[in-house]
Amino acid sequence: MIKINGLSKSYGKNEVLKNIHLEFETGKVYGIVGENGAGKTTLFRCMAGLESYDGEIVSEVNPLENHLGLLLTDPFIFSKITGKEYIRLLCNARGKTNIDIESRNIFDLPLGQYASTYSTGMKKKLAITAILLQENDYFIFDEPFNGVDIQSNIILIEIILKLKALHKIVLISSHIFSTLSDTCDEIHLLRKGEQIKSVQRPEFQTLEQEMKSFLIGDRIEKLELK
Repeated sequence: MIKINGLSKSYGKNEVLKNIHLEFETGKVYGIVGENGAGKTTLFRCMAGLESYDGEIVSEVNPLENHLGLLLTDPFIFSKITGKEYIRLLCNARGKTNIDIESRNIFDLPLGQYASTYSTGMKKKLAITAILLQENDYFIFDEPFNGVDIQSNIILIEIILKLKALHKIVLISSHIFSTLSDTCDEIHLLRKGEQIKSVQRPEFQTLEQEMKSFLIGDRIEKLELK
């Protein structure tokens, strides 16, 4: 269980999160959606202990970040480290030292190659592999499907469903609504740092239509396409 009570975050006078209240239960997958600048990544960074904030984040473990696997949109990769060394580094941080990395390389990454030479999608798959092998209790995936090939996206969906079956808590942000529909139990909508609404699975299609209507409006007509 994770509870977020009255979470707010400002950068100077710019308030990017405004009094957020959320609760995440074990064995469920949650989608966090909203247009660019809605506050999704900032929320994730607060949960991972990468940002200071007002309010509180309560979990069954303390500190939360020591049990949380965080996939950022653009994972940081050291310049002179191989894929295998990167995984080993992250696993060592969780005390996981006896892992056969080669046999668990499900994305067929060139682990002996410098990770800095990987494509964007390969770097993301490397980071996903590392945080999975850490054996975390909680997972945050910030835009995990962007820049990744369709085959790996299919694998990633199944991984998320497996984590759910293992009674983990999984949070996902994605601009690809179908990936959320395939995985999530509940979706929370943020808009300009505010928590707008939370919907259960039967309401997903309605939420998607509402989001399309809000985001598109009359913009297509303004193009006057011919």
